[in-house]
Amino acid sequence: MGAFLDKPKTEKHNEGGVGNNLKYGLSSMQGWRVEMEDAHTAVVSIPHNHLKDWSFFAVFDGHAGARVSAVCAEELLEEITQNEDFRGKPDLTDGTEIQPSIEDVFAGIKKGFLNLDEKMRAMPEVVSGEDKSGSTAVCSIVSPKHIFFANCGDSRAVLCRNGKCAFATTDHKPVNPRERERIQNAGGSVMIQRVNGSLAVSRALGDFEYKNVEGKGPCEQLVSPEPEIFVEERNPDDQFMVLACDGIWDVMSNDELCAFIEYKMKLTSSLEEVCNQVVDTCLIKGSRDNMSIVLIAFEGAPSISEEAVKKDKEIDEKIELKVKEILDREPQENHDFSYVLHAVAEELHDHFPPGGGFHSKKSVIENVYHKLRPNEDQDARLHLVGNKRKKPSLL
Repeated sequence: MGAFLDKPKTEKHNEGGVGNNLKYGLSSMQGWRVEMEDAHTAVVSIPHNHLKDWSFFAVFDGHAGARVSAVCAEELLEEITQNEDFRGKPDLTDGTEIQPSIEDVFAGIKKGFLNLDEKMRAMPEVVSGEDKSGSTAVCSIVSPKHIFFANCGDSRAVLCRNGKCAFATTDHKPVNPRERERIQNAGGSVMIQRVNGSLAVSRALGDFEYKNVEGKGPCEQLVSPEPEIFVEERNPDDQFMVLACDGIWDVMSNDELCAFIEYKMKLTSSLEEVCNQVVDTCLIKGSRDNMSIVLIAFEGAPSISEEAVKKDKEIDEKIELKVKEILDREPQENHDFSYVLHAVAEELHDHFPPGGGFHSKKSVIENVYHKLRPNEDQDARLHLVGNKRKKPSLL
């Protein structure tokens, strides 16, 4: 599901904003895929009277087309907040509307997902069979006291608290026992870790060709649109949370991403730049997918540290000295950039940023190399090395 380009498209889309004592930044990039199928939503103040101090963020990872992910980005928030299960109940004493309870939010999120899925089934291009796309969805609603997470598919959210990954959503894969049982009960099978040997996720919005089993409800189909919903109480130690598609998680673990972001937030106040650094590093690590990441910083988020900036500069200086040393110690041998990159990676392996490793310093190594060898073939800049082999692994 998805052909690849000869070279990745590395242009990025960035957004950022501030509100409700939150700050967010995001980055998305097409990468190696022939089409950009990701979409996102970021609303720091939900535009309804009783929800202005609530915020909503989401990432949608489309497949087999971008139609469903685009509709989700446009309409999911409204479907959640405007259905009768979510809306706050009237206060019987004076008739005013009060904010939703935790139970209201859970019920409203589920109904919003199911309502939107059923609404999209009726789109003309779906009815005609022209559009067969689907999309994962991971979203978060931040209220003054709680953080709600909803996940449908294999996009993921993580919450970093006190420098550690304190919470993460669960990916919905066909091989998970609970998911496999539902698929088999609906008459399907799990082959090569895919639904009927084809679809790599077991829950998604859209994908209606997997939702036509007679006698089964919407949450009992081969592919379910039902989100898994979680809640965390807000804590003064909350630092940041991340919503991202599997193009990020394919090459970074929860702990690696939290560590890398914390490191980068001490070097720059721009959350968009931090997100760009994540996307670039994941591309170099070997991600072949579209990539989208939303980073939301809480009041306890790391801030720029002079000590961290100094330490990062020292790493760059060590890299420069090491590249010179490698090129000087065997000057007769024509070592290419890939050789130098991996030599630096092995000899300075304890010095690179946590979570990002040598991949996050590839541009620094590359710049020093081409400064010292200005006549070297500039096509070497396109080599993206995903593991420690002399030959670039993505080519």
